[in-house]
Amino acid sequence: MSPDRVPTQLTPREAWAQLRAGNDRFVAGTPAHPSQNADRRRELRATQHPHTVIFGCSDSRVAAEIIFDQGLGDMFVVRTAGHVVDTTVIGSIEYGVDLLGAPLVVVLGHDSCGAVAAAAHTLATGEQPGGFVRAVVDRVLPSIVSITSGDPAKTMEALADQDVLRREHVKHTVGMLHSYSAGLARAVEEGRCAVVGLEYDLDDGSARMVNVIGDIGEVPAPA
Repeated sequence: MSPDRVPTQLTPREAWAQLRAGNDRFVAGTPAHPSQNADRRRELRATQHPHTVIFGCSDSRVAAEIIFDQGLGDMFVVRTAGHVVDTTVIGSIEYGVDLLGAPLVVVLGHDSCGAVAAAAHTLATGEQPGGFVRAVVDRVLPSIVSITSGDPAKTMEALADQDVLRREHVKHTVGMLHSYSAGLARAVEEGRCAVVGLEYDLDDGSARMVNVIGDIGEVPAPA
């Protein structure tokens, strides 16, 4: 992998269109399985130019290349439980954008997320998970604590709505990446990258837009 940034030929809009088309094929049950043959392997021996950086949850049911019907070299994938952010995550994403030239960064959340559920349980009961799992929960808490403050009854109502919690966690993660990474913010400002938050539905396989920073030619539908 070259240390020099090689711009991709795709714009953020084009990368998003390619990603969305792949998810449409997956949902319809008609995947094309692109870029997965021997010629593609040989093409990628010395270099890579992914069109998208995916930052998603480590959940085994949310395999990014499959749900977006992409192939080898198409996506630079970073995964942590609950898509929680630390400095190595930010560094990995900056690598994909600034050095590999990816014009799109996607934060991929999903329903039935154990990390979000564990954070909600901690807020509701004060109980903390053991071991280093606690570090994951601690990084999810800031995403959801703002919507659970104030009236105790409203707090319990908010904690019971996993859809709201998941969506807030995705939005918060998108904002964190954009505000913490000067390189990513600069790429968005220059129009060579955009950051999109998506929520994946385990049942129907769709990846719906939650929020976006930058120009991809589309905005989220009203919740």
